Amino acid sequence: MLKVGVFGVGHLGKFHLNNWKQIPTVELVGFFDPNNEQAAEVEKTYGIKRFLDEAELIAAVDAIDVVTPTHLHFPVCEMAIKMGKHVFVEKPMANTIEEGKKIMNMVKEANVKLQVGHVERFNPAFTALKNETLKPLFIEVHRLAQFNPRGTEVSVILDLMIHDIDIILSIVKSDVKNISASGVAVLTDTPDIANVRIEFNNGCVANLTSSRISMKKMRKIRLFQKDAYIGIDFLEKNTEIIKLKQPDESDAFSFDIETHQGTKTISISNPVVEEGNAILSELSSFVESIEKDEPTVVNEIDGYLAMEVAHQILDKISKSASVVNQSAE
Repeated sequence: MLKVGVFGVGHLGKFHLNNWKQIPTVELVGFFDPNNEQAAEVEKTYGIKRFLDEAELIAAVDAIDVVTPTHLHFPVCEMAIKMGKHVFVEKPMANTIEEGKKIMNMVKEANVKLQVGHVERFNPAFTALKNETLKPLFIEVHRLAQFNPRGTEVSVILDLMIHDIDIILSIVKSDVKNISASGVAVLTDTPDIANVRIEFNNGCVANLTSSRISMKKMRKIRLFQKDAYIGIDFLEKNTEIIKLKQPDESDAFSFDIETHQGTKTISISNPVVEEGNAILSELSSFVESIEKDEPTVVNEIDGYLAMEVAHQILDKISKSASVVNQSAE
């Protein structure tokens, strides 16, 4: 049995507790949370031991799950890695680029497993494309959420857009060439809505819009590549592929269009999206990586690269805001 300890049992932490309890090879040893009211509720509801000392909990387990506010990710991860424990940490991996670099180096040195909670990698709408060849030339992303005071200690970039940054980096196997970004702080002290354009060295361009002050929810990515369009709806969990029909395809709906190159047949298909719980899938994947001594699906390098792009975006937004302020003066 893999012994696991959870740090942080707030809103998301409780989801994690529920899912850890569903993994048969895991023993949930206990949790750490400084909030007495929250801790008492979890002890009563889940029957799990509360630890009052962080090091004591880490010493009692094989792996920890870090679901604390972002600014506390690094100190907890650092303590666990130095004690030779495996780490699952929610996104973003750390609060600053410097912390992210230190975590990468420590993981390598300690030879432990680390997985970052970029949960959309395990969304059934995305995993339904595992057998498709994805080589997008243009990507359009919309991630809109209704305002929720929880999680606003970080910007919309680190709160919401980082999900899509990670997905895009996992698809586009190329270095970032240029980033343009604008964002506005509306209800908090950090950007609540942002629009970003990322250009890659291979020619791919990604346009991302994220907002946490929308009237409706939306989590969609549209991929445009040679001879194909692929739409992924992470919220509704469905996927659509529109492409030039191949001679061996027979199960897709198709129709003909006339082009200056002659008649072409377009096929429309909806890959089977399995029922699935993305949080359970990512935690199970982390456990499997430890048990089989295999790389984690979203490792510390993935977590760092997503952070790096997110912080470049924040830097661009900050600089553009200062230019606007200077002009106003």
